[in-house]
Amino acid sequence: MESALSFSSARMLSFSSFRIQARSRFSFFSISPSFCRNIYTHLPKFLIKLPGRAVSRVSASITAKPSSELRKKPKSSEPDDKLVALRELFSRPNINIDAYIIPSQDAHQSEFIAECYTRRAYISGFTGSAGTAVVTKDKAALWTDGRYFLQAEQQLNSSWILMRAGNLGVPTPSEWLNSVLAPGCRIGIDPFLFSSDAAEELKEAISQKNHELVYLYDVNLVDEIWKESRPKPPSKHVRRGSDIPHSPVMYAYLVVEIDGAKLFIDDVKINPDVMHYLKNAGIELRPYESILSEIESLAAKGACLWFDPSSVSAAIVSTYKSACDKYVGTAGVVNENNRTSKNGPDGRSSGPTAVYKSSPLSLPKAMKNEAELEGMRNSHLRDAAALAQFWAWLEEEIRNGVILTEVDVAEKLLEFRSKQDGFIGTSFDTISASGANGAIIHYKPEPGSCSIVDAEKLFLLDSGAQYIDGTTDITRTVHFGQPSSWQKECFTRVLQGHIALDQAIFPQNYPGFVLDAFARSSLWKIGLDYRHGTGHGVGAALNVHEGPQSISFRFGNMTPLFEGMVVSNEPGYYEDHAFGIRIENLLHVKEVNTPNRFGGLEYLGFEKLTFVPIQSKLVDLSLLSTSEIDWLNDYHKQVWEKVSPLLDGSAYQWLWNNTRPLVKP
Repeated sequence: MESALSFSSARMLSFSSFRIQARSRFSFFSISPSFCRNIYTHLPKFLIKLPGRAVSRVSASITAKPSSELRKKPKSSEPDDKLVALRELFSRPNINIDAYIIPSQDAHQSEFIAECYTRRAYISGFTGSAGTAVVTKDKAALWTDGRYFLQAEQQLNSSWILMRAGNLGVPTPSEWLNSVLAPGCRIGIDPFLFSSDAAEELKEAISQKNHELVYLYDVNLVDEIWKESRPKPPSKHVRRGSDIPHSPVMYAYLVVEIDGAKLFIDDVKINPDVMHYLKNAGIELRPYESILSEIESLAAKGACLWFDPSSVSAAIVSTYKSACDKYVGTAGVVNENNRTSKNGPDGRSSGPTAVYKSSPLSLPKAMKNEAELEGMRNSHLRDAAALAQFWAWLEEEIRNGVILTEVDVAEKLLEFRSKQDGFIGTSFDTISASGANGAIIHYKPEPGSCSIVDAEKLFLLDSGAQYIDGTTDITRTVHFGQPSSWQKECFTRVLQGHIALDQAIFPQNYPGFVLDAFARSSLWKIGLDYRHGTGHGVGAALNVHEGPQSISFRFGNMTPLFEGMVVSNEPGYYEDHAFGIRIENLLHVKEVNTPNRFGGLEYLGFEKLTFVPIQSKLVDLSLLSTSEIDWLNDYHKQVWEKVSPLLDGSAYQWLWNNTRPLVKP
């Protein structure tokens, strides 16, 4: 849900660990997309191996061919009707642009979005969650990260150029536009789909070639060609929300002032019970589409707004700035550098101004209170019981020679989870991937095109659930037959990284990126790696990917890990067209008692939330230290003690079999 805050002269507002003092009447406006903005765009996950390069290892060597050389069939060179129709709109008098950028986001910068807002997927055919499409009058290019290179190769037709973001020599969208367009062109965007920061960065980058960034407020060009076939916006009743797949949130803005609040939402979603609750809370309902007129009205009243420029849309910020210009034209003088009006004789602001700071909601939301943590612990145990039932069933089916597709497996897992108390739905599309599909990091099996689960290949299952009291996300990689020595080595090194991060102890106020190397060091020793982040924040019965914290090699995120945060621990390794390995648990950041406290600092560590066995068959015990074996045995002891009381029958026996202690030969 979007949110906004405002308060009056000489009032003080306290948010968790920081406080804000206002001298004059301020309206603080902070947007947090549908309760969770994915700061790190879902922690891009991509491969380390460079095409054509040999990868050294202990037991043998492998040479990977470029993905493009392994396509099964050539792509059609027929004209793309959607691109033709889109380009025809460029020359309209009220548009008049030379290029158009289509991002993946909705108006709230969400990671997961309602089907009616999947514009980039519609125009390009690429359905991955992350990517940016750029269309000029004669070219079309799509940028995505390494999680989706293989998927994009399969889904894009010959009209599109695939830009493998992050690879050496690959330009950014703005660099590419500067290179393919003549100087002085007009580049159009829907300003609702870009954060204020992103739009300003783009504007500055394209100005190097004197290009103009054009905000098309009143028309989204993809919607214009999508027409009647475009899905309808979500309209289900609100409990907590169900507008976005896998996330219990709704599309809305909330403006909070000292003497009231306004919720901007389609009123068809509000049933009588919710209406009664909102009225008792002093919250007025306003039409969702009227948010810009409200921003203009606030500026006209001289209200000051709080913007988080990394998440609030460019449309809202630009509308406020324009409205401030009108106010100043009739009531005062503004400093053009920061849009701050001159102070009056009493020191108070004499006109509307903006405060550009991080949302005051992000950290309190990320730092779970004890009730939220208790809900997370309980929901993870019920989830573990469902997974034990599932794995017991799947192994039995495989032993009996039953033919199962990846979709069959995902649907059966959903069936087991749906029987658990408090189950709401999945927290993301289940990644059920056999063999080579496991190397497609965000693989989604589709009926009719997915693979059979092969007993002689690695099987990767990344899944999660939404419960009324918590959100889960877990990945396990298994082999139903006899894994190769190389697969066991890779799995074991991923496990060593998982253990190293789980055991990490670190000073308070340290950002997550300083821990990322813990999870990679064992892979690095033999020249392997993975190109995705090691950990993302997780909401408590909210979005499965939740900022602002992360654990990633991308060191731009300086958000410290604070006590109460929940993060994932998910190192991996992937070989193109061969297999994928990932081991993922969720962890709760907690205070740790250390013998010393250098500098007077507290030290933090992790508490495990996920309790599902890690397949012992895939572990090469010769690579593990005694302490690492102790960690695995202790973890399995906890799994047995916590989850076995929730099971009976074959699932109980399966859990017993898979939590027996290991002894190094």
